[in-house]
Amino acid sequence: MSKRTLKKIRNIGIIAHIDAGKTTITERILYYTGKSHKIGEVHDGEAIMDWMPEEKERGITITSAVTTFYWKDCEIHLIDTPGHVDFTIEVERSLRVLDGAIGVFCAVGGVEPQSETVWHQADKYRVPKIAFINKMDRLGADFFGTVRQMVEKLGANPLILQLPLGEENGFKGVIDLLKMKAIVWNEQDLGATYKFVEIPEEYKEKGKKYRERLIEKIAEIDEEVMGLYLDERPIPEATLKSVIRRCTIDLEVVPVLCGAALKNKGIQPLLDAIVDYLPSPLDLPPIEGIEPKTDEIMRYPPSERAPFCGLVFKIMMDQGRKLTFVRAYSGSLKAGETVYNPRKDVKERIARIFRMHANRRERVAEIKAGDIMAVAGLKSVTTGDTLCQPEHPIILEPIEFYRPVISIAIEPKTKEDEEKVGIGLSKLSEEDPTFQIKEDKDTGQTLISGMGELHLQVLINRLEREFHARVNVGKPQVVYRETICKEAEAEKVFEKVLGTTPHFGHVRLKVLPLPRESGIKFLRKISPEQIPEIFWPAIEEAIRNTINQGVVLGYPMVDMQIELIGGGFKEHSSELGYSIAANQAIKEAINSASPILLEPIMKLEVIVPEVFMGEVISDINARKGKIEAINRGKGVNIISATVPLSHMFGYSTDLRSMTQGRGSFTMQFLRFDKIS
Repeated sequence: MSKRTLKKIRNIGIIAHIDAGKTTITERILYYTGKSHKIGEVHDGEAIMDWMPEEKERGITITSAVTTFYWKDCEIHLIDTPGHVDFTIEVERSLRVLDGAIGVFCAVGGVEPQSETVWHQADKYRVPKIAFINKMDRLGADFFGTVRQMVEKLGANPLILQLPLGEENGFKGVIDLLKMKAIVWNEQDLGATYKFVEIPEEYKEKGKKYRERLIEKIAEIDEEVMGLYLDERPIPEATLKSVIRRCTIDLEVVPVLCGAALKNKGIQPLLDAIVDYLPSPLDLPPIEGIEPKTDEIMRYPPSERAPFCGLVFKIMMDQGRKLTFVRAYSGSLKAGETVYNPRKDVKERIARIFRMHANRRERVAEIKAGDIMAVAGLKSVTTGDTLCQPEHPIILEPIEFYRPVISIAIEPKTKEDEEKVGIGLSKLSEEDPTFQIKEDKDTGQTLISGMGELHLQVLINRLEREFHARVNVGKPQVVYRETICKEAEAEKVFEKVLGTTPHFGHVRLKVLPLPRESGIKFLRKISPEQIPEIFWPAIEEAIRNTINQGVVLGYPMVDMQIELIGGGFKEHSSELGYSIAANQAIKEAINSASPILLEPIMKLEVIVPEVFMGEVISDINARKGKIEAINRGKGVNIISATVPLSHMFGYSTDLRSMTQGRGSFTMQFLRFDKIS
């Protein structure tokens, strides 16, 4: 792939809170770029990118969908991500492979909780962003209030490039501060055409004021612009765009645009901004990984001449067949060639390669650096695996997954459903790393765990729809964690002849509680004279396996430090001996350290009219929630609280009842904490 072609590629995603308008924007993008011939509306269940039956029924995005289109000679790969907190993993794994993102904000709701979550996910992966303030035509739209929230809640440095031309019912278009022109759209052709006009007289002063602020902000960053500004010379638009592009890629600023996607206003300038300000693969550092045998750091540039290297970021089951979504960072790979998965030490053959458009496929011969495509034929890969050439092994940084917080028991309805349930659950868990399956030994039931009630409900619907597996479903249960409250020590010796082989292990352990969200820390405070180094891995593995099932109710242990502080050695010491001794010692130490359960605490935000405030607050208190803030909005109040998940089942129905259907809420996992 030529350097010039790579420069014309953009890998971007659209991220936002649920109902901010991500899919509506994507549908307009596809229409205006000629990718589709009609605009699919989410509320009609006809959005192209919401292709799953569950998405059409609920009018929300559940799975991230990939498409490719062209704008101004640029090839743009776009991922439309979900906004519901239960499907945050879809955003996480998409952001891991994207070069840029569009953060969409509702002009009425401002920076909502899930917007914060996805924005910080993008920050974690250092993804440059553009902000698009949508729904400027809605009652209560507040452009500058949303920009202010970007600073307060996200710590962003917004760079306002457009102002709304009117607000609410009077929203007509936008004022472009770089060109100092107004843009208005033709409503007769669904906004496909637009024109630049003079800024109306009543907006000229405001336009000049914010143009001046824009130039001042850019001048603070760039010496050339500063020189021109101080000399009061004209600053070319190309110079301003060049500086904005550089600063956006360096995460110094976030360009801010606005519009009303449902009214077909603001999309084409957003497409221009994607091309002008978001990075190509060449604008970012070479991808970095480690050589699996030597742990040496490897860097591959985004070039077809480099060895092939790609990351698996999504698995999709399509009519029972496994499709593997790959972001190619370097090199190229043709259908029929062999690819190596160093994490699993497996070589497999690529059968077919597809360019995806939601769930539709276009077969292609090759995947190259900068591409996001799907491949068929790989059996052993899972999300987060690296694909590379056998002679050039590299392991890229994997994708972090979230811990399930809710579980339900299911069982097949009939004997005929048993096998179908097993196959269906296995395939769904391959797709979704946050979906976990466990057999309850006491009841014989299957426990499935996920990120929320909606997450599990969607998976059960898919089980019945796609795999024809009917199940009986139990009530939702909270997934707890376990920890300890004090220090404790334990010492165990195992010495026994098993068969004809003598085994010996002598281990002394200490456990200490750690602050919340610290995880598990393992320290060795012994010398090889006490226990030879060859046995240390077996001891640690035995301990880690044991703490995956705690002593209170069998939930995983967290927030604990385990120290190996002593032991002994004999000629017939063995890995088995040390494993058994470590297992017994850690159990005794935990039992002596006052083990307790931790429950998931959720961050709750309720948007409610003033008239219902008292009843809603009383209800939150009754659910053992703690009110943290109440923010007054235009006609509504926003209540922020923390509340135990165990008290929140059925809250959606209760809130509708309390507020005559006018209240709404969002809830996301915050932390595990002691049961109050």
